[in-house]
Amino acid sequence: MSVLDAPVTSAAPAAPTTGLTPIFVSLKLTLLRNGLRQSSGRRAVFVVSLVFTLLLAAAQVLGLVLLRGNEHAGTAVVLLTGVVALGWAVLPLFFPSGDDTLDPTRLVMLPLRPEPLIRALLVSSMIGIGPLFTLCLVVGSVLALAHGAAGIVFAVLAVPLTMLLCVALSRAVTTANVRLLNSRKGRDLAVLSGLVIAVGIQFVNFGAQRLGQAGGLSTLGPAADAVRWLPGASAVASVDAASDGSYGVAVAQLLITVAALVALMWMWQRSLVRLMTAPDGSTLAAAGPAREESGRGGLSALLPEGRTATVMQRNLRYVARDPKTKAAWVTALAVGAIVPLLNAVQGTGSVYFACFAAGMLGMQMYNQFGQDTSAFWMVALTISSPRDAYVELRARAFVLLLLTLPFTLIVCAVTAAVIGDWQALPGALGLSFALLGSMMATGAVASALYPYSIPQEGAFKNVVPGQGGLAWISILGGTLAAALLAAPVIVPTIWMHVTDHHDALWLLVPGGLAYGALVGWAGLRIAARRTAARLPEILTAVSKG
Repeated sequence: MSVLDAPVTSAAPAAPTTGLTPIFVSLKLTLLRNGLRQSSGRRAVFVVSLVFTLLLAAAQVLGLVLLRGNEHAGTAVVLLTGVVALGWAVLPLFFPSGDDTLDPTRLVMLPLRPEPLIRALLVSSMIGIGPLFTLCLVVGSVLALAHGAAGIVFAVLAVPLTMLLCVALSRAVTTANVRLLNSRKGRDLAVLSGLVIAVGIQFVNFGAQRLGQAGGLSTLGPAADAVRWLPGASAVASVDAASDGSYGVAVAQLLITVAALVALMWMWQRSLVRLMTAPDGSTLAAAGPAREESGRGGLSALLPEGRTATVMQRNLRYVARDPKTKAAWVTALAVGAIVPLLNAVQGTGSVYFACFAAGMLGMQMYNQFGQDTSAFWMVALTISSPRDAYVELRARAFVLLLLTLPFTLIVCAVTAAVIGDWQALPGALGLSFALLGSMMATGAVASALYPYSIPQEGAFKNVVPGQGGLAWISILGGTLAAALLAAPVIVPTIWMHVTDHHDALWLLVPGGLAYGALVGWAGLRIAARRTAARLPEILTAVSKG
């Protein structure tokens, strides 16, 4: 019998494939485990974070359970749940925490259908410290509100619905903005986000202080009544309504959460399909001929010829054009102004709160070489001696002073005007100058001793994995050292106030200015020698991103 005469048999049925959801869950766990294996530092940070989160969650659950039976329990729990849901929507955009395992742009080339994909992403997103903390809060919230059989039934439904809503909200918002956040122009939103966070935190602090003065949770009743009908808190609010016998209200509030979850899943699916099928034009070159810059104009015309002018122009362009540098500066400017002014408006502040502005802006001196990322090798080629390193660092410090000194003067003057304490203004100015010079010195030294890389990908990632310890040592250690260096000005300031020598406070203005300049100059000299000696190590550290 020939091969052609052989009977035709049907192909054997294919073995059933594993569902996509178990694969994604296994992938998330595997990547998490492998990431912890990379270094003992990562494992230590993860364990400490997990323990801290569990302790905080346990304290929150205990506090919520103790609210059980309190007449204002519903108000507190509903507002808390609404804030948690808002955090899930907003914080992943500002602080994505390096979760690249669920980045949908990494799945573009894979033949995946959108419906199974969003289910797999939704379930795998439940794995992590954040979801665990949220689950504890939601469970504690329903425990504080559930009374009777109806309340328990609605509580059983409210917990998974709230968790699914939070995660779906987070992923839908992130997916809809992932290309925008990863594009060059889109990363400029980091400036706005930093400003929003800075302003928002200070207004939350302001509101909390006002709440304590106004008489507690009873004043938040109207706000809670409105939040009860918002999807983020309506499921938990339904537990409170069912426990009180308002079954129609409870069903309506639960249906709001269900409808919002369905709408979010639909929006997420549409964004995911568009992301994985539509071309990305965010990196296309702008139409029109490129502009050539020639000659010296503007600020460059005021600067002397040579390396100082070149370095200053380069760093000023970083501030104006680089999204991460711009975000750091705008956030520092916003927080530096908001903290003293809000406290002044409340009547609880002091003119010396204006020193916070100098402290926030002085932090921009830290990790100077890491701001250049992998392009630092071009700068390193021009440094062959401590003198070259000194001129480079001095020019960078001039940029810091160019932006910081006038801002510090304005904040101190406005704070003194709002409070009405012009007598303390000289002391605040002198202390600000000394603190700024001290941070300039410690920032330059920390830049040479503890440089770390700033990753280019990710709009809000400021440290590459494995270098978090260097960042903490550089910033936290340098800030504490700056406070100690400024002690020769801090001590006389305190002494003049204690001994009622307010008329002599004007001496602190030239004194603080001279001392800050001296300390800053000494720090730049020390940092220059360290930079020239450790140039290969610095280049290796800042090029890892």
